[in-house]
Amino acid sequence: MLSELLDRLERLDHLIRHKSTGTPNQLAVRLNISERTLYGFLSEMRELGAPIKYSRSKQTYYYGTKGQFQLRFYEN
Repeated sequence: MLSELLDRLERLDHLIRHKSTGTPNQLAVRLNISERTLYGFLSEMRELGAPIKYSRSKQTYYYGTKGQFQLRFYEN
């Protein structure tokens, strides 16, 4: 269950970085979650420092500054 959550958050980060999320409804469908859950994920990511914004004209979420959200341990 935790790995499924991490996979969704990593996919969400990927889509945000590539500015290819679509509308909130479309994004929730892509991630196989409810819009309410999506808004919860976005809120948590923002609280952890992710500068997530939404462009109404392009209909996508994006990061206000260059970067990415990392959720796993990576050995150096």
